[in-house]
Amino acid sequence: MRIGLYPGTFDPVTLGHLDIIERATVLVDRLVIGVAINRDKGPLFSLEERVEMIESECAAIAERTGVEIVAHPFENLLINCAHDVGADLIVRGLRAVADFEYEFQMVGMNRALDSSVETVFLMADAEHQAIASKLVKEIARLGGDVSKFVTPSVRDALSEKLGR
Repeated sequence: MRIGLYPGTFDPVTLGHLDIIERATVLVDRLVIGVAINRDKGPLFSLEERVEMIESECAAIAERTGVEIVAHPFENLLINCAHDVGADLIVRGLRAVADFEYEFQMVGMNRALDSSVETVFLMADAEHQAIASKLVKEIARLGGDVSKFVTPSVRDALSEKLGR
């Protein structure tokens, strides 16, 4: 069984994330969505809320593709999380050249820690390349319409969280 790990903070999960998740299902039999506990980023949504969002948003993808998709919170090194979930493949999404530079460094460090775990990059679909959770939160905070960037349920969760 091929197990992949797609890590991120998913604060909140966007259409770009969901695009990468769906396309990653052709590479693996089981896809673990590693929901990072990153206290430095000060997430808007709690860990529990982010995990619930991932599980809810990925249910239809799992049903459509036949690939098991599970959410897994983690706070340790990414390579250790990969070991914890039995992943031999790390999936990373790329939006722009700036993403590649950072990701290139991460791959080098992860390979130095364990060369048996491969990393694959999937480019976000062109219509989703500009989407970043940070920008979605900012648009929502300022009263803008985020419906082009997130699902209706995530849009509603943002509105509720921000008291709109």
